[in-house]
Amino acid sequence: MISPERLDAMQRGWVYLLAPFGVAPAAAYPAFDNLVAAYSEPHRHYHTLEHVGEVLRVVGRLKGGASVLLAVWYHDAVYDPKANDNETRSAELAMRELAALGLPAALVNHVAELVRSTAHFDGGTFTGPDFDILHDADLAILGASEVRYARYAADVRKEYAWVPEADYYAGRRKVLNSFLSRPRIYRTEAMLTEGEEAARRNMAAELSATALPSE
Repeated sequence: MISPERLDAMQRGWVYLLAPFGVAPAAAYPAFDNLVAAYSEPHRHYHTLEHVGEVLRVVGRLKGGASVLLAVWYHDAVYDPKANDNETRSAELAMRELAALGLPAALVNHVAELVRSTAHFDGGTFTGPDFDILHDADLAILGASEVRYARYAADVRKEYAWVPEADYYAGRRKVLNSFLSRPRIYRTEAMLTEGEEAARRNMAAELSATALPSE
């Protein structure tokens, strides 16, 4: 649950983000309200406004620009744990809403590509500083404190409560091993230094905790 004070701060940040593109506050508010409603859906436990706030803060530290900040807001706007096209649908939503607000077409298209890239299994299709910053900010949770990481893992499990335990943890181990097999998890030097070791330690610990007796 996000506090009213933090929600007000996020709303002010949204209005400030859109102002350079000539979007008046009165026009910015409905899109913000739509996003708040999306991230407050009852089936969400990790992919919430708290996650958006955490990613925005990391993007700020990494000095991401307006396109990255907009992509943060839309990257999980559509989230159905039973679907496999959430990033595509989120990108389409971003294109519709940002175009309706009058943002430049090139910017809107770039934001949509950034949103699509957060599937994190693109095989290197999406490259460039903006993509690297968004990638690392979205995955910063992997290098969080042990307590925060444990809550993240538990919240993701809640989002897949309909999946039998054995099936869920088999899939979860596949995801974790995929990340751990990469030469590096984080693309920016700042996040590599700050979070790489912790991320690998957190994921290895989760793997150990969910291992089958025969593994």
